[in-house]
Amino acid sequence: MALEVISEHACFGGVQGFYRHDSASCAGPMRFSVYRPPQVEAGRVPVLFYLAGLTCNEETFAIKAGAQRVAAELGLMLVAPDTSPRDTGIEGATGDWEFGEGAGFYLDATEAPWSSRFRMQSYVADELPRLVGSAFNADLDRCGIFGHSMGGHGALTLALKHPTRFRSLSAFAPIVAPTAVPWGQKALPRFLGNHPDAWAQHDACALIATAPYPGKILIDQGLGDKFLASQLQPERFEAACAEVGQALSLRRHAGYDHGYYFIQSFVADHLLHHAKQLRL
Repeated sequence: MALEVISEHACFGGVQGFYRHDSASCAGPMRFSVYRPPQVEAGRVPVLFYLAGLTCNEETFAIKAGAQRVAAELGLMLVAPDTSPRDTGIEGATGDWEFGEGAGFYLDATEAPWSSRFRMQSYVADELPRLVGSAFNADLDRCGIFGHSMGGHGALTLALKHPTRFRSLSAFAPIVAPTAVPWGQKALPRFLGNHPDAWAQHDACALIATAPYPGKILIDQGLGDKFLASQLQPERFEAACAEVGQALSLRRHAGYDHGYYFIQSFVADHLLHHAKQLRL
């Protein structure tokens, strides 16, 4: 399948589009969204990859976050992949919102049957950037990543593993220590087997201890988030960053929950953070 245009829409002088293609990494069709700011008509523009959370897809950020206006002002391209391959036909891949389709955790599974399709780390870190760079005039030398919840986990871990690919980094309410919380303890063994060392390679707190990020990390967390104590625990990442001298801005906001009203409230700050890091 060549790159297929699902739909395109004029938006703040640019174009919000939705696309499908055959993914070699995920061995099947994948969908993603791209916001092309008006500046793309004059040449390559910086690109930010946004990773959504559990149950979400490639449309969620584009529809709910309200990021396009500021992206158009700054000249930032916004790319959001789906959160996993779909229609895999794998037994157990659907029916549980915390695992499987819609819950791929941005890793490359090593355990059958998941390893045949669930290779989101390779997809996000390599295949999708190459496609976006060639098809949409994105400047991959000025590339950043951010995300929400499970996607915040993905943004942190992928940037820590690929700091030359993702030169700016931020997250909304990320899962910072999946090896220590129920969401991760459910997903990691199933995707990666009974191998704690492999789980640690997808835990931001463990990764930061051995490979600090070269730039400043921005995290926003709502204090009214129902998952704060049980699943997110940002204080773990705060302590891990302090231990290695990692530059971190962890902002806590009274009254804000886990949803997209929270993201809408602070997304402009995140785009400005990336713009500064990418020296726009």
